[in-house]
Amino acid sequence: MAVNAAGRLAAALCLVIVAFPMSCFAETIVATRSIRAGTILSPGDVATDPETVAGAAQRAQDVIGLEVRRNLYAGRPVLTSDLGPPTLVKRNSRVSIIYRSPGLALRTEGRALDSGGAGETIRVMNISSRTNIFATVRSSDTVEVSP
Repeated sequence: MAVNAAGRLAAALCLVIVAFPMSCFAETIVATRSIRAGTILSPGDVATDPETVAGAAQRAQDVIGLEVRRNLYAGRPVLTSDLGPPTLVKRNSRVSIIYRSPGLALRTEGRALDSGGAGETIRVMNISSRTNIFATVRSSDTVEVSP
């Protein structure tokens, strides 16, 4: 008898979940003030709005600490595409390019052709050969080329 009761309870919960999908409980993160590109978001920069907007962030903890890539305006939704990791390498800065493979490690100087944060892939020009390559940002002055 206990198994049947548990089964009926599970079926009732499934009906509730189907009747009220999670999207109706979602909130949208909005900017509390106008925020310029390049700013790192802090808790006071965002608030929640009960309206759901496609492509917008839904949890404040997911956006705090990220860098604004495009200007945000007060009361407008914060789109996830407008945010990224904090910039470590700025465009036109000099960087060390590292290439590693088993038994080999090469290092040379380069110039960043794009800005990027940790883990992002950017274009870099090898200064000695003037060749443009794609590399992954590792730190503020180091990028790594994958074999």
